[in-house]
Amino acid sequence: MIILRLDMIMARERVSLQDLADKIGITNANLSNIKNGKVKAIRFSTLNSICKELNCQPGDILEYVEDM
Repeated sequence: MIILRLDMIMARERVSLQDLADKIGITNANLSNIKNGKVKAIRFSTLNSICKELNCQPGDILEYVEDM
């Protein structure tokens, strides 16, 4: 299973949901769903924009955990 750690990276960088959504050009609702792990997929272009704005790698946001 893939776990999203966007909330941790956003806290580390001290960026709000609204600010990040505005900078990467997606809605607050869509970014909130990504942040809270309520998505089944994420576009590479969105992941690229998030990483660029937060100065991080995709592996900082995505974590693989073996299914129980």
